[in-house]
Amino acid sequence: MTQTAEPILSPEAAIAALSGDDNQIRYYAAWWLGKHQVQAGCAALCDALVDERYRIPSGGYPLRRQAARALGQLKNPQAVPALIAALSCDVDLRLREAAIAALAAIGDKRAVTPLLQLLQSSHEQPYEALIEALATLQVWSARPQIELFFKHSSERVQCAAARYMYLLTQEPKYIERIVKNLNHDNMYLRWAAIFDLGAVGHQQAVQAILAAKVPNSLKLLNLKRILETLLNSDVSQKDTSKLVFQAIDDLLIEL
Repeated sequence: MTQTAEPILSPEAAIAALSGDDNQIRYYAAWWLGKHQVQAGCAALCDALVDERYRIPSGGYPLRRQAARALGQLKNPQAVPALIAALSCDVDLRLREAAIAALAAIGDKRAVTPLLQLLQSSHEQPYEALIEALATLQVWSARPQIELFFKHSSERVQCAAARYMYLLTQEPKYIERIVKNLNHDNMYLRWAAIFDLGAVGHQQAVQAILAAKVPNSLKLLNLKRILETLLNSDVSQKDTSKLVFQAIDDLLIEL
């Protein structure tokens, strides 16, 4: 008789569930640990990055991906070596993408060299996440390679390159490239563009977000990201901060 799994109502239950037999529960446990930012789960999530039991027919590793996302939410530097090792998984680019995003969220400079190696590789990479991570980590030495991505077939990758270049140069023309996608027929490209703008603390980005044809919830989320950037900046931008506060208040009234 199969024993019923303990409901995941505590960090201890979630950590124990990661080593259980039910892959769906294991996946949920990884999500739970990230959602609740359970630092005690860091080691177990790192172990899940090399899990072999949950693999789908196409070759991907769902639990590994979710563990990487959860570690990005924990932002624990102790996870950096395991996440860097996960970058070497050639059969699951979605895992590599999740690991890249997690390394960017943690912000540890140990990730710089392996990320640059991926950028210089001749094999296909999750370029959008990779370029965004290099921008977050302020790896400005990659500029010559990043500029080449303005000719990439993916508009999302082009916008990631524009985001990188704006953060490096502060030239508004790069914001204009992102804003162009806010009117795209493809809803997901509009959403991707607004998240790119959310990483840019500039008045032009704020105005573009407010005018975008996206749900107010997405506008609020990315205005909050801009506000956090402005408040953490060494350079005072009182006018832009005031504009963001007012915009958030107006959107909250509309909800």
